[in-house]
Amino acid sequence: MTSPVCQIRPITIGNNFLRRKPHQLPHKSFWSSSKAAAAIANTFPSPSSTDSLPPSSLLPSSDKRLRSPWRILHDRPNSPSKRIKTYPPPPSSPKLHPFPLADHTAAHIAELDPNGTRTRLFDRNNPDVPNPGDILLATFKTGDPFAGVCLSIRRQGVDTAILLRNRLLMTGVEMWVKIYSPNVRGIEVVKRAKKKARRARLYYMRKPKHDKGSVEGEVEEYLRRRRLIRSGAAMGVKGEKMTGKRGR
Repeated sequence: MTSPVCQIRPITIGNNFLRRKPHQLPHKSFWSSSKAAAAIANTFPSPSSTDSLPPSSLLPSSDKRLRSPWRILHDRPNSPSKRIKTYPPPPSSPKLHPFPLADHTAAHIAELDPNGTRTRLFDRNNPDVPNPGDILLATFKTGDPFAGVCLSIRRQGVDTAILLRNRLLMTGVEMWVKIYSPNVRGIEVVKRAKKKARRARLYYMRKPKHDKGSVEGEVEEYLRRRRLIRSGAAMGVKGEKMTGKRGR
């Protein structure tokens, strides 16, 4: 009795599928249709006897059924998928700083004037704000103080400055003083104008007709009164007068 012969055709019959490139293979939907089943049945005919079947060890352990060439070429080992580390999106700058220029200016002013003294002094809502026409005294960390009539106040954030004019040795001298400059130690109001000026820039005072001249007399009087107040001499004089009246 002759031994049964395996009816499976050689594997070289499906080489035309294996030799094709991925883009030359049929679409995935072809393998799930009835045409794919008929093509596989014609290529690999079923054996006439169960004895001629290959052992189960030759079949894939994960999937007992016959796999398509598409799956054979694109199959991956059963390994856990690697999780890709994701990072949150960076904070949106327009949302954090809707007005970047104003925030930048406020940060610089807070650094140059931490107490806010100069900002409050030149605030428009301050009732004691200096006005053009007042006599101001600016003291510096390096150099002599400078006093003069305020001709103009330029409010431009960190570059806020005042223009002072004085007459030294019969010569008109003007100086721009930036209020937020680290070299400026302080700005004081020596004397206020009798009447508020109707202009924001008093450049007409440069003419000899309207020139106010030197302000050294007003500055010396202001410094003398300030020394008396700080020393307490004025308070002592007032106390003696009050005790004398009570004694009588």
